[in-house]
Amino acid sequence: MLQKNLRVVSLIGGAIIAILFYYLNPLGLNEHACKVLSIAILMVSWWVTEAMPLPAVALLPIILFPLLKIASIEETASPYAHPIIFLFMGGFMIGLAIEKWNLHKRIALNIVRLTGTSGNRIVLGFILASGLLSMWLSNTATTMMMFPIALSVIHVMKDNNNIGGNIQNFSITLLMAIAYAANFGGIATIIGTPPNVAFVGFIEKKYNHAIDFIDWMLLCMPIAILLMFSLYWVMTRLLYPNHIKKSDATSKLIHDEINQLGPLSIAEKRVLIVFLSTAFLWITKSIINQTGIIKLDDSIIAMIGALALFIIPSGMKDSKGSVLLDWTDTKNMAWGILVLFGGGITLAQALENAGLIEQLGQWLAQFSSNGLLLIFAITVISVFLSELMSNVAQVIVFAPVIAGLADALGMNPLMLGIPMTLAASCASMLPMGTPPNAIVFSSGMIRLHHMTKTGFIMNMISIILITLFSWFLIPLLIGNIGK
Repeated sequence: MLQKNLRVVSLIGGAIIAILFYYLNPLGLNEHACKVLSIAILMVSWWVTEAMPLPAVALLPIILFPLLKIASIEETASPYAHPIIFLFMGGFMIGLAIEKWNLHKRIALNIVRLTGTSGNRIVLGFILASGLLSMWLSNTATTMMMFPIALSVIHVMKDNNNIGGNIQNFSITLLMAIAYAANFGGIATIIGTPPNVAFVGFIEKKYNHAIDFIDWMLLCMPIAILLMFSLYWVMTRLLYPNHIKKSDATSKLIHDEINQLGPLSIAEKRVLIVFLSTAFLWITKSIINQTGIIKLDDSIIAMIGALALFIIPSGMKDSKGSVLLDWTDTKNMAWGILVLFGGGITLAQALENAGLIEQLGQWLAQFSSNGLLLIFAITVISVFLSELMSNVAQVIVFAPVIAGLADALGMNPLMLGIPMTLAASCASMLPMGTPPNAIVFSSGMIRLHHMTKTGFIMNMISIILITLFSWFLIPLLIGNIGK
């Protein structure tokens, strides 16, 4: 009942604030700009308070923009089919196929088998498995996949721990490591987490500049790897040492799970080939385009891989279907995220057309005399704001502000935008910070003070790494745009 009342208050409160802003016009804007900013305030307030589902809020421009004569229905609707949305759609579909044929479980178990079965080695195995999977699947899906496997390992360790190790510390570490590694792994690739896709889409739309898939990986993969190893050290050495030695029972559990899966099925092999082929095309796209025969971009490659799944036979005679992916399988896909991207791009475009972003950038420029300190400040704000706000909505709202600030200062917008985007995926202190945090918190084995303590340390490490890598490497790896 309380939650329902809060939702009603949020809905009414957001609408009242937006209407008051329009009629009072405290910033002295022209009528067009005031309308756009009022709608932005309404959408942001409903996003932050979750008065409505995020994708539903993202559909508001389709109604309000034409009615208020901000933009035609054609102009308003076109960003909902932006090419970047199809990049993420293709990535989602490949992820669904990997999950459908249990390839994800095989990858995870084999990584754990390779790392060993002492307490610390198990944690390291799960960090690597979660991080690597999250580079290609959503962090939420990765956590959902790893969560039951982790609970099984914890159960076996509790039943067979006769060597004096700290099972409670091991359990806390393993569960939080899954969530954090999934968050950190997602920043390594453009398709690894929704904020990355949202920001890349904004940059492509505003500057007509496509950030190359491999360039993003060259910058962000080292950050992700360093964050994962920092996570391992902080949790196993500093905060929650477990002192658990190698366990034969755990080795047997993992060995039995792998044996139960059996050899790679025909379907698994074919999904793996599609996955590897798609990744190969993403990496070699620039070389292929130089031949002049065809011109590929990341969205086209993602859709080639996705559509191939609907064509290639599974080779299996079971209830999962005759092809690698059936359309019925897509019922589990996060369609709402795609709508959210479209709404965000539409809102950003309207804010820019109204001239609001440039004004804000000029106003903020007077406080920004040092580029490195500015990157640091933006990263700090983005990390801690994402603890309370959806990271996708955050990037959608702040990408145009950051770009306007960079333009006003004559800076490369990527120098400010990329750290803002990466930091938005590093929320570690609160269960509501990201879905993976909430998933592992639901186990009941983690107390809030465990998450806030570990999360604060990881937030600070994230801020330092993201700031330094962005300042020193973005000009070398991704070049300059916007000038």
